[in-house]
Amino acid sequence: MADKMKKQVSDYYCSRIDKTRQTLSGLKKRIYLLGTVRLLIVIGTAGFAYFLRAQGTLAISIVICLGLVIFLGLLAICNTWQKRKSRLEVSLTCDENEIKAINYDFSAFDGAPEKANPVHPFSLDLDIFGNHSLFQSINRTCTAYGKQVLVSRFENPFQSAKKIKLTQESIAEINRIPDFIHHFQVTGLSCPSKDSDLQEIASFIAEPSVIRSKNLWKILRYAFLLLWVAGVGLAIAGMVSSQVIVIFYLLMLGVSEMQARKINSLQRWIGKKVEIFNTCSELIEIIEKSNFKSCLLRDLQSAFTGQGEKASVCIGRLAQLSSELEQRSNLMVHLFLNPLILWDISKAIAIDEWKNVYGRQTEIWIKTLGEWDALCSLGKFAFNHPDYIFPELTDNYFEMRGKSLGHPLMNRETCVRNDIDIEKNPYFLIVTGANMAGKSTYLRTVGVNFVLARMGAPVWADALRVYPADLFTSLRTSDSLNDNESYFFAELKRLKMIIDRLQSGEKLFIILDEILKGTNSVDKQRGSLALVGQFVRLQSCGIIATHDLLLGNLGKEFPENIRNYRFEAGIKNDELTFSYRLQDGVAQNMNATFLMQKMGITV
Repeated sequence: MADKMKKQVSDYYCSRIDKTRQTLSGLKKRIYLLGTVRLLIVIGTAGFAYFLRAQGTLAISIVICLGLVIFLGLLAICNTWQKRKSRLEVSLTCDENEIKAINYDFSAFDGAPEKANPVHPFSLDLDIFGNHSLFQSINRTCTAYGKQVLVSRFENPFQSAKKIKLTQESIAEINRIPDFIHHFQVTGLSCPSKDSDLQEIASFIAEPSVIRSKNLWKILRYAFLLLWVAGVGLAIAGMVSSQVIVIFYLLMLGVSEMQARKINSLQRWIGKKVEIFNTCSELIEIIEKSNFKSCLLRDLQSAFTGQGEKASVCIGRLAQLSSELEQRSNLMVHLFLNPLILWDISKAIAIDEWKNVYGRQTEIWIKTLGEWDALCSLGKFAFNHPDYIFPELTDNYFEMRGKSLGHPLMNRETCVRNDIDIEKNPYFLIVTGANMAGKSTYLRTVGVNFVLARMGAPVWADALRVYPADLFTSLRTSDSLNDNESYFFAELKRLKMIIDRLQSGEKLFIILDEILKGTNSVDKQRGSLALVGQFVRLQSCGIIATHDLLLGNLGKEFPENIRNYRFEAGIKNDELTFSYRLQDGVAQNMNATFLMQKMGITV
C-alpha cells in the first residue's frame, strides 16, 4: 500500500516534469525565432531607410519610427516570454528536486545549519537542523520570513491542542491542492528574498517622509505645468523670446533638483526591493484568488482581503511607484519631465503617502505571507507522505500511545517500526540493549514524531495519541573547550535544567540516552538510579535508554511507574544480527566483547 502511494506521488511530479519540458522546449524555439525576427526588423528598417534616402527626411523618419515601434513591441513580447521561461525552469527544478526527495536526497533544500543550538531542549539531539536533518527534509519555503516561521515551529512547537488541531486541518486542506503549493513555491523562488528584507522594510516604513512640505510641492507641480503651457503659448505668439524660455527651463530644472539628494537615497533603496514587492504582490494574489474551508486558512486569507482594498493591489501599487521612480535614471525623463511636472518629487511624495496609509499593514501582510509559506512546506510534506497520519490529541498528562512509529529520514523499505505505550504519569520506559541494536534510533524516532505531532504535521505511524507536553532530551551532550567545561559537567547542567523545570511545575516529556556516561561505572549506576527515582517522584514521564542492566531493577522498585523494554542482538554464523524490534523485559545479550574480538583485540 505504501509503495503504491509513493508511486502515485512520484507519477504526479513526473507528469508535470514531462509537460514542463515540452512547454519549455517550445517556448525556447519561439524566443529564438522572435530574436531572429527582431534582427530582421533592424536590418529591414536600415535597408528601407537607405533605399528611401532620395525621398527626403520625412520618409526616412517614418520608416525608422515604424521599425522602432515594431522592434519595441517584439522586445516587450520577448521579455514576457523570457519571464515565463524563467518560471518554467524554476518549476522544472522544483519537481526534479521533489523526485530526489522522495528517494531521500534532500541536498537541494536549506537545512538551516545555522540554527543548530546545543542549548535548545531537543533540536540538536533530534537532528532538527543542518544537513540530512528533519528541517531540510520538510523545508520548501520560498520566502525568507517563511523560513523564519518554519524554524520557529520546530524550535517552539505548539502546546495548545486547539492550535495543533487548527494547524492539522489547514495542512490537510493544503495537502489536497498540490498545484496551489507548486504555484506558490515557484512564484516565490523566482525572486529569492533575504533574511534582512523584512527588517529593512520595517526600517524604511518607520523613517520620516522623504519630502517635507508636500502640499507646497503638489501646488508647484500643477503651477509648473500651467507656466509651461503659458510660456510656450507666448513664445509661439512671438511675445516671449527663446532666451526667456531657456532661462525659464533652467530655473525650473534647478527647482526640481532641490530634493535630489534625498530622492537618490530613496531610489537606491527601493530600487533593490521592486522585485520583492512584485513577488509579494503575486504571492498574495494567489492566496486571494483561492477558496479555503479550514478556519485557520480563512483567517490568514482574511488578513489580505479584510481591509477593503486587496493587499496584492496595495503592494503592487508600491511596486509600480518604485518602477516609475526608477525612470528618473532615464535622461529624457530627467531633463524633460522633472522641470515640466516635477516627476521625481511627485513619485517620492506618492511613495511617502503610500507608507503613511499602508506601511504598518505591509509588515503584517509580509509576516502573514510567511505563515502561508510555512504551511505550504508542511502541506507538501503531507502530500509527499500520503501514508502518514495526523495524530489524535489528548488532555491526559502524560499519554503517548502509538503503533508502528518510523523515523521520517529512514528509508521506508528498510526501516523497522516500533510501538510506544505511555498512558499515565509518572511513567518511564527503561530501554536496554546491546550496541547498535536500535536504542538511539528508537529514541529519535519517538522524539521526532512527537515534535511533528506538536507542530500539527502528520507523523509516520499507523496510529498515535499524544499529549502536547514540552519535550526535553539529552542524547548527545558534548564537552566545551571554549567554556572549559567537561563532558560530565555539561551533562549535569542539562540534567539540572530538566529537574529545575520539573520542580517549577512544568509538564515535560523526557528522553535520555545513557545517563551520566561521563563518569565511572559505580558513580554512574548510583547516580542513574537516584536520578530516575527523582524523576518518578516529580511526576514526570519519558524514555531512558541505557547499557546498564541494573537500571532494569527499577521496574521492581516502581512496578506501577516503570516498564522495561529491550533491543536484543544475536550471533549467527559468527556474525552479529539485529532484529531492531522492541521487546518486553531487560536485555540479555551484549556485544562489546564480541566486537572487540572480531577486531583482533584479545579479551
